[in-house]
Amino acid sequence: MKIKSLFKNKFFTYSAVAMVAVFLGILVLFGVLSPVLAPTSVTVSRGASVASVTRMLTDNDLIISGAVFKTAVRFNGGKIQTGEYDIPPRASAWRIARMMANGRVATTKIIIPEGLTIKQTKQLLLAYSALTGAVDCDGNNNAPVCNLHDGEIFPDTYYVAKGTPRLAVLELARKKMENIHNTWEKTGKIAPTPLKTWNEILTLASIVQKETPRESEMPIVASVYINRLNKKMRLQADPTIVYALTGGLGDMRGTALLRKHLKIDSPYNTYTHAGLPPAPIANVGRAAIRAVLRPADTNYLYFVADGRGGHKFAKSYAEHQKNHADWREIKKIKNKK
Repeated sequence: MKIKSLFKNKFFTYSAVAMVAVFLGILVLFGVLSPVLAPTSVTVSRGASVASVTRMLTDNDLIISGAVFKTAVRFNGGKIQTGEYDIPPRASAWRIARMMANGRVATTKIIIPEGLTIKQTKQLLLAYSALTGAVDCDGNNNAPVCNLHDGEIFPDTYYVAKGTPRLAVLELARKKMENIHNTWEKTGKIAPTPLKTWNEILTLASIVQKETPRESEMPIVASVYINRLNKKMRLQADPTIVYALTGGLGDMRGTALLRKHLKIDSPYNTYTHAGLPPAPIANVGRAAIRAVLRPADTNYLYFVADGRGGHKFAKSYAEHQKNHADWREIKKIKNKK
């Protein structure tokens, strides 16, 4: 009886082991089991074959069965797309095959803030390690992206594949602004007097963009400049002086703007030259463009900082002088602190 019982126990043990082995075999066969324990990035080079990618995944312990991976690729179209892929933990061979067959490459988020110049934007893109290549073209390339000017790209958040060339990101931003321009053209080229051209709209929008970060304030700031233009008054916009002083960089890098700077000899000096500067001084977002196309209905001709991140507006020079005196007092208090 004991021998029979022992034999029965061993039989059940062997059967259980066999069943587990068969079950694991099935999991391996269908690519369900995954050796991927941590997030891993892999790159499929241009022209890589399914066989070479299978070897790469096997050698890096990302799949258990090369045969299963190849089968999964065939079920998903038979081809693998070039690019960098982020493999998540516990990703099966089938999941990896689907990712690579469908080109679900790893992406990176690129944020181009409003109000930057082309020079600043290029510096920003160079800091993104997920991007590749230069920000300037080699040789005598006449492509639009190789000859960018301020106002020609649209600041926005862009999601691109890791390894995307920096020039390709600039081209995306250029095309987006081009589409906005085309929409304005198709809808009748409507603009407030005295503005007539897209360049004039973007130029004033760039000044508004640099003057205030508050979207709610932009239409009022735009109205001040529109009113001054209609009255043939000089714009006297400090951001245009900064643009001239920095050679188009648009950043004083901590240096104070002084009264003597207002005499700089430049077509961008709106203290000495009437009307708008010749071109935009920054790249602008929708809010600034909208503010210029639909300025607030005001009689304001002046504004000055209010010490709280906004501005005080005035219809007369006397009122403006009072607001300016208030601002000087606020600055004194801030400097003491």
